[in-house]
Amino acid sequence: MDTGNRRGREGAPMSQINVTPLVDVMLVLLIIFMVTASVAQQGITVMLPRAKSEGLPVSEEIVTVTIDASLQVYLNSRRVGLAELGDALKLVYAHRKSKSIFLKADSGVAYGDFVKVVSIIKDSGVEQLGMITEPPKR
Repeated sequence: MDTGNRRGREGAPMSQINVTPLVDVMLVLLIIFMVTASVAQQGITVMLPRAKSEGLPVSEEIVTVTIDASLQVYLNSRRVGLAELGDALKLVYAHRKSKSIFLKADSGVAYGDFVKVVSIIKDSGVEQLGMITEPPKR
């Protein structure tokens, strides 16, 4: 019997596929995807306060207002001044059914500045305001 040829029972050639190279390639692609996804997810850096809460389901595109440590205000990822924030929000919510917004504020933002932004948000017609926080460390 010739052991150099791969033959199964009754002398027929084996019809199995070697999947090891396929698994190797898929693992490399997975690692590349994970690295690029984490790099692509950059945004405005804020140190969020920690609070215990559950996530909320979202049906439309999320609208967020962010206040960073230097009191710069951002609507989603676009920087806006406090004077323009109300008008920008009115434009965003002009044709939306859901008038909800999420607010991210750096933990170092003074309470008075935080309340100013909340007041502008409420005056622009927003009905639901959610606060984004970091989960507590375990």
